[in-house]
Amino acid sequence: MGLRIAIDTGGTFTDVVAIDEATGDIASTKTPSTPEDLSVGLIEGVRKVLAAVGAGPVDVHMLLHGSTVATNAVLEHKFDGLGLLVTKGFRHLIEIARQSVPDGYGNSFFWVKPHRLVPLHLVREVPGRMRFDGSVLEPLDEAVVIDAVRELVEDGVRCIAVCLLHSYANDAHEKRVGEIVARHFPEVFVSLSSVVLPEYREYERAMTTLIDVLVKPFCRTYLRRAAEKITAASGDIPFLIMQSNGGIVKHSTAGERPVTMLLSGPAAGVLGSVHTAQLAGYRDILTIDVGGTSTDVSIIENYQPRYTSTSMVENYPVKTPMLDIVTVGAGGGSIVWTDSYGQLKVGPQSAGANPGPICYSKGGTKPTVTDAAVILGRLPAALVGGEIELDARAARRAFVLLGEEVGLDPDELAAGALEVAAANQVFGIRQVTTVRGREPGDYAMVAFGGAGGLFATEVADFLGINTVISPPDPGNLCAFGLHVCDVTRDYIRTLVRRQSSADADEIIAAWRELERLGFADIEGEGIGRDAIAVHFIGDVRYFGEGHEVQVEIPRELSGRAALDFMWEEFHQVHDRTFGFNYLRFQLSRPAGRRACQFARACCRQAGSSAAQGCRGRPSACCSLRAAQGLLEIDRLDRRTAVPPRRACFGPAHWRTGDRRGVRRHDSDAALMVAAHRSIPQSDPGQWTLRGTRDAACPVPPRARPDRA
Repeated sequence: MGLRIAIDTGGTFTDVVAIDEATGDIASTKTPSTPEDLSVGLIEGVRKVLAAVGAGPVDVHMLLHGSTVATNAVLEHKFDGLGLLVTKGFRHLIEIARQSVPDGYGNSFFWVKPHRLVPLHLVREVPGRMRFDGSVLEPLDEAVVIDAVRELVEDGVRCIAVCLLHSYANDAHEKRVGEIVARHFPEVFVSLSSVVLPEYREYERAMTTLIDVLVKPFCRTYLRRAAEKITAASGDIPFLIMQSNGGIVKHSTAGERPVTMLLSGPAAGVLGSVHTAQLAGYRDILTIDVGGTSTDVSIIENYQPRYTSTSMVENYPVKTPMLDIVTVGAGGGSIVWTDSYGQLKVGPQSAGANPGPICYSKGGTKPTVTDAAVILGRLPAALVGGEIELDARAARRAFVLLGEEVGLDPDELAAGALEVAAANQVFGIRQVTTVRGREPGDYAMVAFGGAGGLFATEVADFLGINTVISPPDPGNLCAFGLHVCDVTRDYIRTLVRRQSSADADEIIAAWRELERLGFADIEGEGIGRDAIAVHFIGDVRYFGEGHEVQVEIPRELSGRAALDFMWEEFHQVHDRTFGFNYLRFQLSRPAGRRACQFARACCRQAGSSAAQGCRGRPSACCSLRAAQGLLEIDRLDRRTAVPPRRACFGPAHWRTGDRRGVRRHDSDAALMVAAHRSIPQSDPGQWTLRGTRDAACPVPPRARPDRA
């Protein structure tokens, strides 16, 4: 007998699914998680499933694992002993962060910044600086590096993140810092931003690196203990870890970059849902995974899950490739409580695995969603095959006390708690559907997790969903999803280039280098080259935007064909994501550049509310033409304006005379040709505006020149 065992460790239960590789038989079980040492629950799960199929440890040929240990370390704010090394002059990188405020700027008066991962007194600056192109501006001062690390260690730091300016372009300084720390302070854990996230935008890179080194001691210790116990029982078998991108890697590799383990359990559930949907014949589905602590939701279209490169773990940004999953704090163990206004709330606090809900009789004192379901008779008398008997009387006593505070009897309060929990889950689903222009009723819903079936019909009723799919053994679907994963690696290279001036050979060479690294690493795990597939993705944006969209390149394309596809497909991806694109303003590509070609533009006379044509009004018009990729506007006359939806953006050189009321402007910043309410009278040709047009220089879809 050869068994492949998958284990998903959650906040409340550890789920186990074993498959006999010879016969295809499937066996599953659950066991309570052990937060004090998760490897104990893992080994107990293996023991239980082996007993269920009548096998022994020597029959295990492979073990697959997904865990929440990385996420829990962040959620529990285990930030002690964390330090940061930055380039001289950037000590306040984490303090400044971003200007955006959650829930809009109307919340800026009330919003309080979350606790910093690293307090300012544990941030050290080191001399040495790279330019954006990777050239050395100032050499690294190694003596200062040693002194800075020694000071941090003396202050109790045992985990250090290194984030130096422009290390994505040249990682020589960061590598040298890592070597110095390893030689002089071998007991210190170190993460380099050039390894964790070789991308620009220093704040996100620093935060991701900090979270990586934060969880590194927990993950390495946990994985080492689990690997030792597995090896002692079953020999040197493959021990593979689920990543948040939906792929698996060796446990030793995962320990080197543990930030990739965030949301690894929910990611397996998404892949298990895709497999279930294929068997059921539904191409477009929503997934709702209701566990003990939270609910994870995602959207799948044409059997393809969505991916993202940016996510939030609590209030902290994490930028690493992962499945696009939205998490809300509403699970079976979520605590039912009332706020200072007497309003009924559910979560995000959870009773977890220890002590758990009151009905588990393990010392829990706070009412939970599971307790509410027990009171209403929606759960059986025992769970996990009779291992956990549910105490309905104890649960009812807790709801009686809480009901007295809000004036409701226990049954009404329990029903209200379940309805609030369902509303929270509906909110999560709307984040991946309605907010993105999707209608939930157009999708089937796959409900799984320990409490997925408990809420499936109510959530579907809320959203107008007509089809609910309940997979076999839904409580173990995340563990089952581990069996349908591939070995996956992600490689990133930052090249900030405009389409109009990009060197195609440079981009293609970067892709080929990443491909070479991928083949080398995966072949090193014992997988043949013929079994390896390479998938290229480009992160593209319009010039002036602050975010990118991912353009996936078909696997049959390579070289210049792949690059040309990326430029063209970007507009369509942008339109699907945000509801608009600027393709109509880019009608041709002379001299290898995008250009707008207008024979004539509609103009609007100042004071008029409607766009008018230029016919018969030559003095109030401006003619536009494309000349070798340049967009030129000649004859900018008095009170001339470009009408709505004809405003033009682009890197521009705008020179004017020094007449009163007109300023000299010469900039490569985005420039909008808009309504000029008052332009001094001038001779024809006195005023000239020139600007390029390409995919990086957009025209806003709802431009309002009359307000410029």
